[in-house]
Amino acid sequence: MKTLRITALLTIFCLTAFVLGCNQAPQQAESKPGATATEAAAPASQLETILKRGTIKVGFDTFKPWAMKNMKGDYIGFEIEVAKKLAKDMGVKIEFVPTKWSGIIPALLTGKFDIIIGGMSITPQRNLKVNFSIPYEFSGMNIVASKESAGGRTTLEDFNNQETTIAVRLGTTAAEVSKNFLPNAKKLFFDEESQTVQELLNGRVHAVVASNPLPYTLATEYADQLYMPLSDDFTKEPISFAVRKGDLDYLNWLNNWVRVNMSSGWLQNRHKYWFFTNEWESQIQ
Repeated sequence: MKTLRITALLTIFCLTAFVLGCNQAPQQAESKPGATATEAAAPASQLETILKRGTIKVGFDTFKPWAMKNMKGDYIGFEIEVAKKLAKDMGVKIEFVPTKWSGIIPALLTGKFDIIIGGMSITPQRNLKVNFSIPYEFSGMNIVASKESAGGRTTLEDFNNQETTIAVRLGTTAAEVSKNFLPNAKKLFFDEESQTVQELLNGRVHAVVASNPLPYTLATEYADQLYMPLSDDFTKEPISFAVRKGDLDYLNWLNNWVRVNMSSGWLQNRHKYWFFTNEWESQIQ
């Protein structure tokens, strides 16, 4: 009797296990197509999109000598060369999308272009919205001032008073830097870099705060009117490519592109040409 009871219990157990197994098998089989659909629905890397399209769209704004127009109306400058080299190494064509600096990140996020290559420095606030590559250059802030209204000033503190008016470009790190380093000075904000320069040349402001080489270039070009009070930049900021978040493959490719072109010396060579020579000036004058 005991043996029969054990045998009956084992039989019931096996039947139960079999039924449960049959009920679960279809569910597992059904879950696989669901997983495959999820994987298939995952967004492709922007790198793949660019390669399939055959064109990379680059967002930028004009900053001398980062990007500017020559006498023929074509864009030239350090960033333009960087963008063209990047497109060449990617094996695609390039489409430049000029965009006002104050709206350049929103334009990237809405898909107007694939990347910002425009002398953009990394800030925590920007990094909340976009991902940055490793730096491919470093930029420093400096001051270019009017000899007539600011002559004799030689320190940053000399400009940090209520009697001083500073012009800066809206939406740039120069605007943020001027607030922190020159909190007491009056500041006027403009959409375009050319507007800040015009204010200075017309004597309506004492100085312009901007990333080099603009202060150096202006002090050299208008040596009779302008000068650089500071011998060295008072900040050092990493300049990087900006892309939309959530795309590690794209970011990995850009990071390695920077490493390769740094190690070969190409980036340093082109930076020296555009920032420390005037060989290109004849193209814009």
